[in-house]
This record gives sequence, C-alpha cells and structure tokens, in this order.
Amino acid sequence: MTEDAYLFLAVTAGRWPGTPLALVGELACLGTPAVLGWFGAQGVDAGSPSVRVVPPEQTDLIPKDAERLPVPLSPEELERVRHAGATDPVALAEEELLAFRDAEESRDTLLRRALAAGVPIQRIVELSGVDPDALSALAAPAPTSR
Repeated sequence: MTEDAYLFLAVTAGRWPGTPLALVGELACLGTPAVLGWFGAQGVDAGSPSVRVVPPEQTDLIPKDAERLPVPLSPEELERVRHAGATDPVALAEEELLAFRDAEESRDTLLRRALAAGVPIQRIVELSGVDPDALSALAAPAPTSR
C-alpha cells in the first residue's frame, strides 16, 4: 500500500470509482506546480467531475489505465477525503468512533474535575456509567516519590 493519496482521471463508463475532488474541498496540493501541470496535461481542472481522489488504502479502486498522480495530504485533508468518500453508514460510524476517542481522551480529566468539585463517587458512577473501581483509583491520592 502506498502512503500517498492519488488524484486520477476517471473516464470509464458506468460507476466512477473514487471521490469527486469537488466534494473534498480545497487541498493544499492543488496549487503545486506538479498538480497544476497534471491538470493542464489532462485538459481538466479541480472542478471537473472526472477528477477523482482516493486515500492510500483505496488505490486499488483506480482503473489500471487511468491517468494518476500521487499527492501528499495533511492528516486533516486525508480525513476529509475519507469522509467524503465514505458511504453514509460508514461515515456515521467513523464520526461516532472519533467522538468516542475524544470522550475517552478527556474522561479521566472530567472525572477528576467532578471529584474535585465534590460530586459524590456514587453519583458520578450513576451519571457516567464508569466502573466504581476505576473511579476509586482516580480518587486515590497519587503516590509521591521521595
């Protein structure tokens, strides 16, 4: 698997693979000489419905005879490409996983803040669904080093 996303020109009949570049929005690479030269050589621009983009893990979607160009994307741009190309159920599941990750990353901070504010442990357990043992571990004073 390659580490680059790819722009390619989809000229096949029927279902066109990849995501139309116009659905992804502005990408930093679109203003580079390499991409501008590729657009010129193909006789297209970024708004053309035949210009498609795929993330690295989907390069097998590119037709064998398609004109293609590897492009580096920032992590944020890559997420936009993936999201724009995802089916609705996949996009929803990915959004939920991202929200879960963000919630998990801030969980201990939130629980410590609730404890510091004086919310009783049992009430925190009721509201958060956190295992009481995990909460007790957070409530215990941190060991000091000597």
